Amino acid sequence: MDASNRRVVINVGGIKFETYASTLLTFPGTKLASLAESASCSANDYDQKNNEFFFDRNPKVFEYVLDFYRTKHLHCSDDMCRSVMMEELNFWDISSTHLARCCWLKMNNNVIDLEDFGTWDEILQTDPQQLLVESSRVDYTWRGRWQPKVWTLFEMPLSSLASMCIRAVSILFTIGAIVIFFEETKQQFVYLMNYTQSSSEDNYMSVKQALDHQKVAYLLFLELVCVLWFIFEFCVRFIFCPDKRKFIRNFLNVVDFFSLFPVFVELIARGNVSKMDMLWKTMGFFRLVYILKLLRIILLIEGSLILKVLSGTLRSIMKEIFILLLVLAFETLFFACLAFYAEWANAYMYLYNHDVFDDIYSCCWWAIVTLTTVGYGDIYPMTTFGKIVSSLAAISGIMTIVIPIPILMIKFQHYYNIALAGEKLKLHRSNEQKL
Repeated sequence: MDASNRRVVINVGGIKFETYASTLLTFPGTKLASLAESASCSANDYDQKNNEFFFDRNPKVFEYVLDFYRTKHLHCSDDMCRSVMMEELNFWDISSTHLARCCWLKMNNNVIDLEDFGTWDEILQTDPQQLLVESSRVDYTWRGRWQPKVWTLFEMPLSSLASMCIRAVSILFTIGAIVIFFEETKQQFVYLMNYTQSSSEDNYMSVKQALDHQKVAYLLFLELVCVLWFIFEFCVRFIFCPDKRKFIRNFLNVVDFFSLFPVFVELIARGNVSKMDMLWKTMGFFRLVYILKLLRIILLIEGSLILKVLSGTLRSIMKEIFILLLVLAFETLFFACLAFYAEWANAYMYLYNHDVFDDIYSCCWWAIVTLTTVGYGDIYPMTTFGKIVSSLAAISGIMTIVIPIPILMIKFQHYYNIALAGEKLKLHRSNEQKL
């Protein structure tokens, strides 16, 4: 009998496969091809009693391997793990490059999913609440005994009733500071002030009126009460923080720190009437941190899946967002230049001297408003060519903004499914531990 027509029995994981030696010789130099050689019967894998080769490997993968020798096309199932498939192919001396295109795409998608799982785990680890963890080092000082309790009390609002009360008090003081900040802008605190100017050349005095702001004392002291609570809370959290370096680098903690200064600056400068107006405006900008402190309300929703998924989605598409901003910048400059010269070349045709497009800077403002489809109408083209440019800018803006939206939605849905699967796995493991 021809050696190539000899039947070879291969037992893989208890399942027997039978084929011709000529089939195994399809790919010389591989492990299966070596079994077809006449001298292979003396190999360690050969069972003389059953007249078969035995391998304690995955029989499911071997089905695809043997089909590869028969058809010269390597395929795999949809539920096949890539790591298992690669390990088995390496054992049988088959390169993964032989995978058919359809199966390679399926494998590649699975790899992308695994990478996204890893990315999601990194996002959870870099979450502001996850950064500040308790130290595992044993500390027998008074701070070491009280640190876990106090830190949990101030940082984990859902851990106990006392912690919820402290967070509620903090929110009330924050809202109070914001209300006081808004109350200071009412019209009854604004008055006309006369400013005297003298001219050395013409030797005359002129009086000008300007709006000035009157700082009310009781509002300032009410704000001071709120800030004293902020100081107490910030100091306690800083003292009992497990990791001072991570505490300082946290954005919300930086916001808390800067919210302590505006009221004290105004108390020190109180009475210097000539500079109070400018001081009030400057401190008004700094008081915006009171509004940023409201971000801590979001932390009340510990474990909020939607917020974590949204944050993770935005982080994962930063590259796409950057490219989108570059495209918008290019379109802004391009259409701004077109609109400027389209209007400038035909401005003399209008008796009212239509010169709202003063320069390209103002045209850039018009281009941004048009591309983002806001359309304030404060500046608009009047010439025919200018209207054509405006129409093209509006259409380009719609195309630029609308196209990335499905990408964001798909990425959000993908991370939401990953996060949901992770939460279900956590719940399943916790239930098993309870049992």
